[in-house]
Amino acid sequence: MKLWRYIRPVKTDGPAQREYEIMSAIVTRNDCRRPAAGAAASAGRAFGPTHRWKVLGIGVAANAGFSATFSGIPATAVVMRQGYHLDNASLGAALGLLGLGVALSELPWGVLTDRWGDRRVLLTGLGATAMWLFAMAILVVPTKIAAPSVVLLSASLLVAGLLGGSVNGSSGRAIMGWFGEGERGFAMSIRQTAVPLGGGLGALVMPWLALGFGFAAVFGLLAALSALSAFFAWRWLHEPPTQGDAHAAAVTSGPAPLRNIEVWRISAAIGLLCFPQVAVLTFASVFLHDFAGMGTWVTSATLAAVQTGAMAMRVWSGRFTDRHRNRRPFLRFCSALSALAFLVLWVLAIAAARQPSLLLLLPLMVIVAGICVSAWHGVAYTELATLAGAGHVGTALSLANTLVFVGFCLVPIAIPWLLLLFAWPGVWLAAAICAAIAWPIFLRTA
Repeated sequence: MKLWRYIRPVKTDGPAQREYEIMSAIVTRNDCRRPAAGAAASAGRAFGPTHRWKVLGIGVAANAGFSATFSGIPATAVVMRQGYHLDNASLGAALGLLGLGVALSELPWGVLTDRWGDRRVLLTGLGATAMWLFAMAILVVPTKIAAPSVVLLSASLLVAGLLGGSVNGSSGRAIMGWFGEGERGFAMSIRQTAVPLGGGLGALVMPWLALGFGFAAVFGLLAALSALSAFFAWRWLHEPPTQGDAHAAAVTSGPAPLRNIEVWRISAAIGLLCFPQVAVLTFASVFLHDFAGMGTWVTSATLAAVQTGAMAMRVWSGRFTDRHRNRRPFLRFCSALSALAFLVLWVLAIAAARQPSLLLLLPLMVIVAGICVSAWHGVAYTELATLAGAGHVGTALSLANTLVFVGFCLVPIAIPWLLLLFAWPGVWLAAAICAAIAWPIFLRTA
């Protein structure tokens, strides 16, 4: 009951609340259901009241394709190690460079999005990614005669990550521009479901495709997904109707995100709260197998439940915070609840080591902790974009994503060391500490 107060709507009056409401209103470029007079067209086109849902579909498709690439290629690790004649160290380096490429390119792509617009950047990024993956399908695949060197493979994956980093900031900026303040959290949360959806499909399809048809089919299918998303973006993604030059000047006013301490705070909290999430996604199956003695079916079902629950909770949380206008309290509540869930998992792991009958509770607790630490993404990105202002959405979202992918690089490296020093309870205690540190960093209600 005490934790619930963190997500109740907080009614405040005074200059601070009024300033926050003005910022939210300024960010609203257009609510397509009630187009302003004179704002019926953009770039010579007239848009119907349902066009914003096409834009959302483009964002979901682009992010799902990106996630299928980012998660699907590592899922082929066993086949890749055999086909490219790699040892474990070379395999890890090659796959690590894919994530490094995304982390390095997120922020430059975001800054470019705010200057060029989301349509140009998304078309450029998706088109270049499709062409690069198609080139890899021809030139960077093993044959019966020879296999590409680890240097060529690693460099190719690095470039794929550098190009793929264009998707997140540009698609987020497009959705924020086309949806009104009362729908943004819901829309961004739907976009965020594309990450586990695309990652799950990629992890399911790509290993089978690599084993049965080779890596030409893997890279070719990923190239086709990027090309298809680029076509949809070319067909339907346009800048939203504006309300004239005065409005255009207003939405680009305000401090730049990289000089805004509040933008840095939310971005840092997002990155920190992703650390325990990455721990669940990357090592929960190992924990359940090695520590709890669970079979493949149980571990797979547990991770599937985490991903499915995360998708449902992201959509619910977006709608909930849109209705109650309580994004900041909700984010702080999620941090506290995640810390509590991982503390319970820590205690349960210690107790299960002494009382084996408690091992059966571990999969359930992993599901609870995994869903709690994954339910907030759309809400956090919406609040971050609203705070940054419409003219800086791409930069702000890309800053947060840069810190997120730093976590994707650091957490898998850190967990083996934590296991060596503190065993599995130490891993979950560290996850709880990260979530607890994120709680005071998230902003309080204005």
